[in-house]
Amino acid sequence: MALTDPQSVTINAVAISLPRTSTGTNSSVYTSNDGLVKETWSHQYGRSGRHLVRLDHSKIAANPFDSSLNAKYSMAAYMVVDVPAVGYTVAEAKQVVDGLIAQLNASSGALITKLIGGEN
Repeated sequence: MALTDPQSVTINAVAISLPRTSTGTNSSVYTSNDGLVKETWSHQYGRSGRHLVRLDHSKIAANPFDSSLNAKYSMAAYMVVDVPAVGYTVAEAKQVVDGLIAQLNASSGALITKLIGGEN
């Protein structure tokens, strides 16, 4: 069973629409129109089930080594958060993680139930 298309995630009080851009066996990818936010849902089955939801976020910001230049910085939030050494403040990284957690917890955790149930 597929998740609702589009998905929506709110980061720093801004709702971002994520239309489905790819689907495969036990997986789907949802991407914002500007390509800066991507959400991946996937499932692996074997001795046990592995269910993954991953939020990838990118932004354009000043290069800390040359403030006259901008650079693209990216991070990912899943059950582990990977934040680059430069480019994001602690508060900005937390906003991305808060967005994913808020989406998963909405409606008493309905999307967590769907994730564990194998929907993508």
